[in-house]
Amino acid sequence: MRIIGGLAKGRRLSFKKTFLKVDSCPLRPTSAKVRKALFDILRDRVVNSLFLDLYAGTGAVGIEALSRGAAFVVFIDESSVRVGAIKKMVFDLGFSQRVKVIKERAAIFVNKSSKTDIKPFDIIFVDPPYGSKELDEIIYLLGRGNLVSDNGVLIVEHSSKKTDMPLTTGCLKLLKQYHYGDTMLSLFIKNSVVN
Repeated sequence: MRIIGGLAKGRRLSFKKTFLKVDSCPLRPTSAKVRKALFDILRDRVVNSLFLDLYAGTGAVGIEALSRGAAFVVFIDESSVRVGAIKKMVFDLGFSQRVKVIKERAAIFVNKSSKTDIKPFDIIFVDPPYGSKELDEIIYLLGRGNLVSDNGVLIVEHSSKKTDMPLTTGCLKLLKQYHYGDTMLSLFIKNSVVN
């Protein structure tokens, strides 16, 4: 897997095959095609942004954001093996001063952070395991919390078989969906009217 744009373009993200199978849930890394599409959608929003990579997995999406000029990226993953690997990769790439890597379940992080004065994120990327019931819960929590900045976006990677994404949830409104084979990206924007 390689970084596809920005300062670190072409640099390899290396991890062992066992890394993909740690814990109870095998990892399904975001493909290069979907990562390229994701950053084409986000365009100039990434530069100088505060970026949250929930369910970070390999860390490829957050690292891509750093390469493309994100000011700071927070990675959240519940696997200590993956957290350790992400820390090593960002150090090797020279990005360690612009990251925070946290071992935590995504829902716990969102719940705790929503009750604090944490600075809201300009971009939140969510990619839970396909078919997981966590997706609906995390979108609900993010819609009712304060983690999305006023001009911020939430972009969710999920199976294209999941067609029941909410049109609105709390302060979030579904703006557009993009289809790539068995993968879909759903883009939410912050809505000033809270339901």
